[in-house]
Amino acid sequence: MSEPAKVLIVGGGGREHALAWKCAQSAKVGHVFVAPGNAGTALEPNTSNVDIAADDIDALLAFAQREDIALTIVGPEGPLVAGIVDRFTAAHRPCFGPSRAAARLEGSKAFSKDFLRRHRIPTASYATFTAADFDAGYVRAQRLPLVVKADGLAAGKGVVICETHESTIAAATAMLGGSFGAAGNTIVIEEYLSGEEVSFIVVAHDGQVIPLATSQDHKRRDDGDRGPNTGGMGAYSPAPIVTPALHQRIMREVIEPTLRGLRSDGNPYTGFLYAGLMIADDGTPNVLEFNCRFGDPETQPILMRLKSDLVELCEAALDGALDRIEIQWDPRAALGVVMAAGGYPDGYHKGDVITGLEAAARLPGKVFHAGTCRDGSRVATAGGRVLCAVGLGDTVRAAQRQAYELVQAIHWNLVQYRRDIGYRAIARDEAC
Repeated sequence: MSEPAKVLIVGGGGREHALAWKCAQSAKVGHVFVAPGNAGTALEPNTSNVDIAADDIDALLAFAQREDIALTIVGPEGPLVAGIVDRFTAAHRPCFGPSRAAARLEGSKAFSKDFLRRHRIPTASYATFTAADFDAGYVRAQRLPLVVKADGLAAGKGVVICETHESTIAAATAMLGGSFGAAGNTIVIEEYLSGEEVSFIVVAHDGQVIPLATSQDHKRRDDGDRGPNTGGMGAYSPAPIVTPALHQRIMREVIEPTLRGLRSDGNPYTGFLYAGLMIADDGTPNVLEFNCRFGDPETQPILMRLKSDLVELCEAALDGALDRIEIQWDPRAALGVVMAAGGYPDGYHKGDVITGLEAAARLPGKVFHAGTCRDGSRVATAGGRVLCAVGLGDTVRAAQRQAYELVQAIHWNLVQYRRDIGYRAIARDEAC
């Protein structure tokens, strides 16, 4: 980019607000567009929303060509799995993310599990089924608990942990019967792995890779990691469990063989690659899932800590020049608390007016919008996960305190959030 350029962020959630906020800070960038964006992205300096859905690839490409967009960064998984990068690349428009073929790593749990087994990357044992070949006898022969996963994209909710054989069979039958739509036409049933979960995200271009700051998120809705699985109720960075030795092991046993395997399968990978890992008691980093994009809500605290230019980082990956990049981080911890609509992740109300955003904006930290919209001059809820309040601090405890000060300033009817985000890291820090 020789002159201030235009960047397009595809998506409208908290991750995309954080991506737009960070890209707008680049000296290379004159303006950031977000499609479709939310009420928060509309308020950012040098940023505006575009009324194009994230899955409308034809309209997104036409907009990028019309506005001469220098870089498009894809936030959500849907457009990646649908092949947005292939379409943009064919039209000579730089688009950061994996190809449609490589994005199958997230788009299909069965494909991902077969890939892991074929390339000898540690993961839970499993079996895949369709409605035509589902075997309840297989389920009854397995040790409990078990995990049932919808094969396709299910907005982070297509995972059910089952404590009995009967509940496993019921969950499998429901998925195969359409409870998650086409995403459940095929299911994966796998062993339950115990340990501590870690999000490990890298920027990759084929064999070149730069690890981003480590993080941990909280998938369960309620305090103490109880309640239903969600898309994520909060996250923090760094993850104290990831020691230098474990970091090296994850790179050696998971990230590097994954990128080699994709290349050998004919699907070289460019983009953010997210490995959701369960760290066993013996230190084995078992892969729970792959995401082919930045995680949400991990993006928000990670980008709060990123001191380097995100646009330069993405450009270097597209140019095959990651080996010339040295990434810089704020040494402080960051912690984000998701504020969700009452009833999430099941049925929830939309259209509730949010108050306190102006007061929160005067406090330290940052509030990223996710499911929000404009209601005249006011901001209202428009989704399940509504906001993510992120604090910074010299310790996870200090970052947590700042984040919850933001949370306490904001209100709407039936707002819900966890009150213990970061508790594992705090316990580990304070035990030292």
